[in-house]
Amino acid sequence: MSEAASAPKTSRAGRNLPAAIAVAVLLGAAILVSLLTVRHAFIGVVGLALAVGTYELTTAMRTAAGIRVPLLPVLAGGQAMIWLAWPYGAQGTLVALVVTVLLCLLWRLPQGVDGYVRDIGASTLALVYLPLCGAFAAMLVLPEDGVGRVLTFILGVVASDVGGYTAGVLKGKHPMAPSISPKKSWEGFAGSMVTGIVAGSLTVTLLLDGQVWQGMLFGAAIVLTATLGDLVESLIKRDLGIKDMGNLLPGHGGLMDRLDSLLPSVVVSWVLLAAFV
Repeated sequence: MSEAASAPKTSRAGRNLPAAIAVAVLLGAAILVSLLTVRHAFIGVVGLALAVGTYELTTAMRTAAGIRVPLLPVLAGGQAMIWLAWPYGAQGTLVALVVTVLLCLLWRLPQGVDGYVRDIGASTLALVYLPLCGAFAAMLVLPEDGVGRVLTFILGVVASDVGGYTAGVLKGKHPMAPSISPKKSWEGFAGSMVTGIVAGSLTVTLLLDGQVWQGMLFGAAIVLTATLGDLVESLIKRDLGIKDMGNLLPGHGGLMDRLDSLLPSVVVSWVLLAAFV
């Protein structure tokens, strides 16, 4: 059998589509099980996902650019930021962030002056980008209607991704940011906006008893933040000179490559849903 014939089939968007779908179904099932059994178990899913994502990001920084992030305090502090959101809300998360940054400053001292500012800056970026955003997912599930809030958030991001992927593959001709993410098109963005607004309208009204206009606004905001998350992670990878953050998930790359659109979106979801419902 030739090498070309034995290679995994990829779509026009560059994914191994069957593997990508299988991984997405498994991840979705894990989230649903946690939400529909004991909803606070979702915080454990968030904590595990953010720990893996943080490890992938810091490992990529070290291997690709020699950036030495103090891994142990970043991982431990990240978990504190997520779990302290349960009893203490945003205040607990903020205190944990400040303490962890101070610990990183101390932890990095013995390695000397070379790259100190760079390494601490990268450590702070990792903490803010992953566990700080992830803490909002923990806070999203805490109210009595937390399951509906989390599902509204996740379905909004999924709808944006599916709509953008489908429209981009079928109609994508005009690149949105060719120097950052060549496969992302304006046609795909339009598809994301349509499916995101529809999903937001349905979930906010059916799951949370909100108004249609609130759902439409929510869906549009999630599309914007999900797209921003994709572009930001693409820019980080291009700066590091890598294709994927890892290889844990077939068809997706690393887990961090699936978290990119979720991270900024969960912050906006928490803010908007707190205001609407």
